[in-house]
Amino acid sequence: MERVPGIELSHDKAIVLENLDKVHRQARQILGLGNRKFITVRQVHGDKIARVDSVPATDHCFEGCDGLITNQRDVCLGIYVADCCAVYLVDRNARAIGLVHSGKKGTALGVVNCAVDLMRKEFDVEPPDLIVQLSPCIRPPHYEIDFAAEIARQCREHGVEQIHDNKVCTACDLEHYYSYRAEKGRTGRMLAMLALSD
Repeated sequence: MERVPGIELSHDKAIVLENLDKVHRQARQILGLGNRKFITVRQVHGDKIARVDSVPATDHCFEGCDGLITNQRDVCLGIYVADCCAVYLVDRNARAIGLVHSGKKGTALGVVNCAVDLMRKEFDVEPPDLIVQLSPCIRPPHYEIDFAAEIARQCREHGVEQIHDNKVCTACDLEHYYSYRAEKGRTGRMLAMLALSD
């Protein structure tokens, strides 16, 4: 999801997400995902990936994780970004999916490759079976490193062959995207969502 007009912004992430919650719920309804359990993570810029191997009774947030993988069709995965990259991992054979939050620190830790390795171990999805899509994120000259390019490089070295990046910079387009750096922390969060088809 892109920037949502008219939402009051704050330096406090929890307040921002509360303000955006109604819009995000509406988006899930419009996409036909409203009845699925919504699974998120409390992101810490680390490399821990949570595995969703059953459908919880209620929406669920995994503490201290920066990615999710699942083979369950009745859940919708979600992560929040405002300069970091949301990395979508989709098995071309529709056995499993992954959604990862990767910024400067997570990329240095190889968080996306941790998700790729876990998808191989848990769901027998090999790296060449994956289609990887990078979301808009901050890039040079607005940021000192191009971690999106590093994510793509790591994926290629890990055996992923199909990697897509629209090369959009969040800090370059504040009309459409939130940018933590460009807005000095007083900003919103874009919601990245991913679900397996029925």
